[in-house]
Amino acid sequence: MSTPFFERWFANHFINRIGHKTAFAFAMLLCMLWSATAALRTPAEPMAPAVASHEWPSEWDGAALRPLALSDVEQRFADRFPGAIGRMTDGTQTLVMREVSQPTRMLHPAADCYRALGYRIEQARLERDARERMWRCFVAQRHGAQKIRVCERIVDARGTAFTDTSSWYWAAASGQSHGPWQAVTVARPI
Repeated sequence: MSTPFFERWFANHFINRIGHKTAFAFAMLLCMLWSATAALRTPAEPMAPAVASHEWPSEWDGAALRPLALSDVEQRFADRFPGAIGRMTDGTQTLVMREVSQPTRMLHPAADCYRALGYRIEQARLERDARERMWRCFVAQRHGAQKIRVCERIVDARGTAFTDTSSWYWAAASGQSHGPWQAVTVARPI
């Protein structure tokens, strides 16, 4: 006795549907196992305190730098940061320097910090400075206050520069970039 067309179609469709769901579940299981294995093999980021005695540059682009104290929020962040954080000024702009000892997601774009503080970000773009260094720059403004021009870059131990923290992170995490890394953020009123 032959099976009617509809019953054959339904059986094939049902089997295909179960097969697809099974394949999807298997793929998800493999992803979870791969993530768990990677997490176990990668050492956790240490909660090392920022190095208070880190020696920062005494000048930036020919201008003398004066150290500034970290704010309470910055200090709490620095206490968990894998490296050291320093704030300085040359009288016209503020520099935040971070020496990073290992790949970390705690090093994130300055635009994220400014947005979190309520700033609107505009005119984001890549720019070269007078010394031919490439920077990621933007203008930040909060509630009609004075605008701030912010530029940032990350440089590895070999001198390779990154203007994107995600690119830096993946290059560092995969061993294509070696530290320690220096991340510099420069902010000045405009």
